[in-house]
Amino acid sequence: MKVKSVQEIGEALAPVAAEVGVEIYEIVFKQGKNPSLTVFIDTDREGGIDLDTCEKFHNAIDPVLDALDPTYGQAYTLNVSSPGIDRPFKKDSDFLRHIGKKVEIKLYAPVRGQKAFDAVLTAYDPSAGNITVEREGETLKLNLSQITKISEAIDFD
Repeated sequence: MKVKSVQEIGEALAPVAAEVGVEIYEIVFKQGKNPSLTVFIDTDREGGIDLDTCEKFHNAIDPVLDALDPTYGQAYTLNVSSPGIDRPFKKDSDFLRHIGKKVEIKLYAPVRGQKAFDAVLTAYDPSAGNITVEREGETLKLNLSQITKISEAIDFD
């Protein structure tokens, strides 16, 4: 199935996201027997994304997507969702928003004997592609290429 680029879809939906008061976190198009377009949205508002916000954004983007016709007339299912509490950091804003907070890091290869650990994110340098974290009194500088996933640490206390 031929589809328009995720970038083109994102550009068309960005004004609607701004109007609804959300940010487009990621757009995923899955092809196959049941093609689907999933738009993950996020917000800095207290309480995050709820079902009502997803529904409001879904209804607002329907006419935009109808006009854009991202699948050139082929049927697909449209989903709008929150990226979830354990979402991986993808954008500069994800890293910057979590400076000073506890994060969960998973690595491709062990550092100091561990491939997965929690630490406090103390710095992010997008130009160098590095983060600095504090773990058990030790400062570690990691290149983003070493990291398979970094997300907010979730404490279930």
